[in-house]
Amino acid sequence: MRLIIRTGILLALIWLAMLFSGYGVLIGSQENVAGLGLQCKYLTARQVVTAQYIHSDSGVIGLSDCPVLRQSGKAIDRG
Repeated sequence: MRLIIRTGILLALIWLAMLFSGYGVLIGSQENVAGLGLQCKYLTARQVVTAQYIHSDSGVIGLSDCPVLRQSGKAIDRG
């Protein structure tokens, strides 16, 4: 029972940190536009946010993979 309560408290603290900081965690990605674009989906405290990046396998132009953390434009403390 203690494990369930501690896990719940930990998840609530993580959610609050994401809410006040505006950061999101990567939940999925896919290539689009014939492999030239990279679409990344992030879970924030409020919603799922989609970001588009230019993609290349080498990472010289654009990104080779999606960043694990991304700050969205909306945070609760930014008015």
